[in-house]
Amino acid sequence: MSETQAASPVKKVNPNAPTEETVLSVHHYTDRLFKFRITRPGSFRFRSGEFVMIGLPKEDGKPLLRAYSIASPSWDEELEFFSIKVPDGPLTSRLCDIKPGDKVLLGKKPTGTLVHDALTPAKRLYMFSTGTGIAPFASLMRDPETYQKFDEVILTHTCREISELAYGEELTAALPDDPLCDEYAHKFRLYNSVTREDFPRMGRITDLIESGKLFEDLGVPPLNAETDRVMICGSMQMIQDTKALCEKAGLVEGSNAAPADFVIEKAFAG
Repeated sequence: MSETQAASPVKKVNPNAPTEETVLSVHHYTDRLFKFRITRPGSFRFRSGEFVMIGLPKEDGKPLLRAYSIASPSWDEELEFFSIKVPDGPLTSRLCDIKPGDKVLLGKKPTGTLVHDALTPAKRLYMFSTGTGIAPFASLMRDPETYQKFDEVILTHTCREISELAYGEELTAALPDDPLCDEYAHKFRLYNSVTREDFPRMGRITDLIESGKLFEDLGVPPLNAETDRVMICGSMQMIQDTKALCEKAGLVEGSNAAPADFVIEKAFAG
């Protein structure tokens, strides 16, 4: 290049910028809930139970991102997400219209507290969820490490209507045929409840814990710090109420830095 030629400006590349991934499949369960799967970059690593930022480009070119729990296990070659549809939501109002072949933005830094590393060893693991809060547990229930660390794994899923329980029931039915967890399927139990329709198990999970009905139905003792570990994901109110019940039972909150008896996902707790 001669001295009179101007050097071309070098475009800076943000190493933390989201990658653009392809939508592989979409399934709508109700007018409020859907799941979708996208491609997984070869360099993308995460621990089962973590969340990541996903989204779509805004009309002004800037990305619109929100935190989403990864619903697929860490060994899966694709990434699965379970989402609610919010008609006036900046992201979900558009995300619910995606189709196979469309592009979705994926962040590069998964993180979270609903992971094996944040709990100390024990006999039984409870995963308390409401609505789309089942997503991180959809990941953990398909991870062999979950069953190698606990003798019994109990997932509770509470929704407003029966039709909203379909995702959890679908995952449970498929577990005996899971390529990595089929031998552990006998350790897993699903406990559903609904709050707005007639169903064999009705009521908020906090009420079912407090009344003892949950433990009576399952045939297990009440929460005990010696034998039980707990993960909680759902609405902010549900998280706070269930956390209080855990503390009342003598369980201590843990974290990645200080593993203990129960953990909540603070990213979705307000």
